[in-house]
Amino acid sequence: MKLLMHTCCAPCSVYCIDTLRKEGIEPTLYWYNPNIHPYMEYKLRRDCLKEYAKIINIETIFEEDYGLKEFTKNVINDLPNRCQNYCYQVRLEQVAKYAKEHGYDSFTTTLLVSPYQNHEKIKEIGEKLANEYGLTFLYHDFRVGFREGQQKARELGLYMQKYCGCVFSEEDRYSKQIKKDKENKGV
Repeated sequence: MKLLMHTCCAPCSVYCIDTLRKEGIEPTLYWYNPNIHPYMEYKLRRDCLKEYAKIINIETIFEEDYGLKEFTKNVINDLPNRCQNYCYQVRLEQVAKYAKEHGYDSFTTTLLVSPYQNHEKIKEIGEKLANEYGLTFLYHDFRVGFREGQQKARELGLYMQKYCGCVFSEEDRYSKQIKKDKENKGV
């Protein structure tokens, strides 16, 4: 199996890579994340992945596309569904396209390690794209190792982000505090 693995960040890739290698699969990592904002966050995650890839000696392809304008243009009218209707689709489609053009027979994503992502939608999109591009989408439920991978990432000193990636997910991170501040306005 020649596997291309979309990689959102180094910490999420830890358990995925370890698991695949134990199964005798050597993935090639593929960085394509035009949804991560602001730019310094994008850069921190990308650069951390570059360093981690060197440490574990894994082939990694970096598709540079910091796409704030394109991202916001495509999600602004449907913010609650931005992940399912834009982020998953645009990233997985780019991975499938690259995989097809460069001789890979399958693709997957590190998004599948997160208990916070919609696995059913990722699987649906992945399988649809696999069919369109004549590839196999490797659905692997990596969630069982989420905490283990995060712990190993901390031990390695990897940059641990505090939100999924887009500016709207960062706002979601603070939603309780924002609500509390509004309620206590004038106190």
